[in-house]
Amino acid sequence: MSVTVQETTSRDAPSEAKQQLQRAADPTAPAPRAIALRTEKLSAYYGSAQAVGDVDLTFEVGAVTAIIGPSGCGKSTLLRCLNRMHETTPGARATGRVRLGDVDVYAPATDPVEVRSMVGMVFQKPNPFPMMSVYDNVAAGPRLRGWKMSRREMDDLVERNLRRAALWDEVKDKLHGSGAALSGGQQQRLCIARALATDPSVLLMDEPCSALDPIATYKIEELVRELSHEVTIVIVTHNMQQASRVSERTAFMLAADDGVGRLVEFGKTDDLFTLPRDPRTEAYITGRFG
Repeated sequence: MSVTVQETTSRDAPSEAKQQLQRAADPTAPAPRAIALRTEKLSAYYGSAQAVGDVDLTFEVGAVTAIIGPSGCGKSTLLRCLNRMHETTPGARATGRVRLGDVDVYAPATDPVEVRSMVGMVFQKPNPFPMMSVYDNVAAGPRLRGWKMSRREMDDLVERNLRRAALWDEVKDKLHGSGAALSGGQQQRLCIARALATDPSVLLMDEPCSALDPIATYKIEELVRELSHEVTIVIVTHNMQQASRVSERTAFMLAADDGVGRLVEFGKTDDLFTLPRDPRTEAYITGRFG
């Protein structure tokens, strides 16, 4: 099946010349956002089997972008390619380009450990380090990177990131207890605090609420909206209502007849959910398949 990407950007991403004319007519109009992360013909493989094909996406600074699509369409694989986690699977590789600002993430000279500190990741199932305390979970990233910090500086870093993850008030008296002893929702917010501790510019979230109850899910969604003022967020979700609640832009992926996941449509979330340009997008969001 041939997959043609339908972009809703004709309405929301006018040409540079048109943007200049719009700003001249209305000087108070906001300038277009900078691009935090960009993929160019990004493909992913497991051995000889291709999982993702030729994805071109841009992730704007300070925005939440959702990636939706049925199971097996390559959403999580694509996400893992953005910070070179994909290559940690034996036999897995990626082709094409991922640009973090001006940095080519897959260039031979680029350190993947440094990439993963700048593009943090939160996984589907909460995974605090079980043998570490709450404090040490948050401090793990800076320590691994060799940051030279006094005890007071580390204390401040741990508190700041637990506050950023809306967890400080719940754990400030449990800092030296096991992170694994927290509730599921608290563990996931601890993992978010851990990811934030290295001050990433982009935070990837792979279905972060799928293992949580509705109350914990609500807290994570509120946190995503709050954090978007500080960090660019890319979230993979099966929950289309969640995508519509938390994201500004949405990418819809679908596996073609050859089993390769490709980008079908990308644009403003409101447009994609109310005025999809591709009939496959409309079929998916209305529940006719997937």
